[in-house]
Amino acid sequence: MTDVVVDGKLEAVKQATKYVKETENVAEKYSAMTVSKNSDMNMNVGELQSAAFTAVPTLKSVKKIQFANAEDKQEFQKYPTKAGRRSLSRSISQSSTDSYSSAASYSDSSDDETSPRDKVQTNSTGSSDFCVKNVKQAEFGRREIEIAEQDMSALISLRKRAQGEKPLAGAKIVGCTHITAQTAVLIETLVALGAQCRWTACNIYSTQNEVAAALAETGVPVFAWKGESEDDFWWCIDRCVNAEGWQANMILDDGGDLTHWVYKKYPSVFKKARGIVEESVTGVHRLYQLSKAGKLCVPAMNVNDSVTKQKFDNLYCFCHAIGRRHSHVGKGCCSALKALGSIVCITEIDPICALQGCMDGFRVVKLNEVIRQMDLVITCTGNKNVVTREQLDRMKNGCIVCNMGHSNTEIDVASLRSPELTWERVRSQVDHVIWPDGKRVVLLAEGRLLNLSCSTVPTFVLSITATTQALALIELFNAPEGRYKQDVYLLPKKMDEYVASLHLSNFDAHLTELSDEQAKYMGLNKNGPFKPNYYRY
Repeated sequence: MTDVVVDGKLEAVKQATKYVKETENVAEKYSAMTVSKNSDMNMNVGELQSAAFTAVPTLKSVKKIQFANAEDKQEFQKYPTKAGRRSLSRSISQSSTDSYSSAASYSDSSDDETSPRDKVQTNSTGSSDFCVKNVKQAEFGRREIEIAEQDMSALISLRKRAQGEKPLAGAKIVGCTHITAQTAVLIETLVALGAQCRWTACNIYSTQNEVAAALAETGVPVFAWKGESEDDFWWCIDRCVNAEGWQANMILDDGGDLTHWVYKKYPSVFKKARGIVEESVTGVHRLYQLSKAGKLCVPAMNVNDSVTKQKFDNLYCFCHAIGRRHSHVGKGCCSALKALGSIVCITEIDPICALQGCMDGFRVVKLNEVIRQMDLVITCTGNKNVVTREQLDRMKNGCIVCNMGHSNTEIDVASLRSPELTWERVRSQVDHVIWPDGKRVVLLAEGRLLNLSCSTVPTFVLSITATTQALALIELFNAPEGRYKQDVYLLPKKMDEYVASLHLSNFDAHLTELSDEQAKYMGLNKNGPFKPNYYRY
């Protein structure tokens, strides 16, 4: 468990250490990738899928709400709290329906409160196999996708290289991720490589409505809109999976809710799937639970613990959002806050991470020891009840509380919805919770995922993860029978290195090539992999 606590000016931190099963038998049979002067590893997708690379198996109600003005009152009323279709109660899994993004949709015209489920919409070809806020926003969404493509050159390069080969021809991919311009580039790349895709959102508030409309206009069945209720969320997932005359054989998930739904509701689809690709800590944890219980009947790729996800997405996306430590998410946050001049304290359960924090210049404390002095408290543990009501009661006036984990279980927000406390909506995603003595605690995004709620994430960094996801799907779909068993696998270093190589040209970076003599001296293939699988960058 790790939460981030900032003292003096600000503070932050976290940890999430993870033990992963790895072996050294990784990609010895990989086909060669030649590293050229311009940093491009010249390996086409046909070679990738024919290469015998083997991934590594791994082990409640509010008494009174005040509003600063009528505009904020209207904004707040967009998110009703009563039960029913518009209920925003926590989901069964307490993950995907517990995050939202204010910065996610720039053209969101929420004046129309009619549920998309109650509308009849068709795209320009007459298809109605989708459910989005307003398909007429497609043109604006297309512009956003085109802008995102400019910083996702690796995916565009992969699209061009493999488009003739169609390595995903026959793949029927059902996906559940954030639906943003960056994700749209991934989806359209998968389609260009031959896949049929149906998509839904892993998060009820992060969908960019105009991007969902653009995808629907091009013929991708999308079921998502910003501000879904819990009932809407599961309805959208079901509409993606349960399509007449269409059965998914690949799953791309973020958070595990789609995998959970297919496993529970459509066991025959789950058993016949050729693979699952999962990118989040929460979803990977669920896959390991299924594997441990002997219930995982398909191979799964753990993208979250790939080097390219940990060292880039998990580090820089959150660093960008907060300006976060002891998962890579927490490290980026703490480093950024320290660079801004904050006095940063961390709480830690792992002695190794605690020692690393000390050597990096952070104070390792128990939250109760410093809670009265903190100006900012950030959780990023993936756990529950990290910040309790008792600790919230002890915070000083003006303390800011927020969460960087996947779900909203880390801060006990439910305890704040009590008659003695008053909530004041300051602006979208920012609430003041007022105690009877006048003390105010600033709660961001109602304790939900902060980086998609109050900020955006860098497109280039997301390109790295999206490219990794695309290659993982290609590998699982084309793997010969027997290469992967019913287990959770890590990507081999070879694939991580290939993904990284595709992004080097953006920096005009030039790799140094080993001579034959140097490669022999080091015991390496001069085309990689250059690090053993157990190596931690």
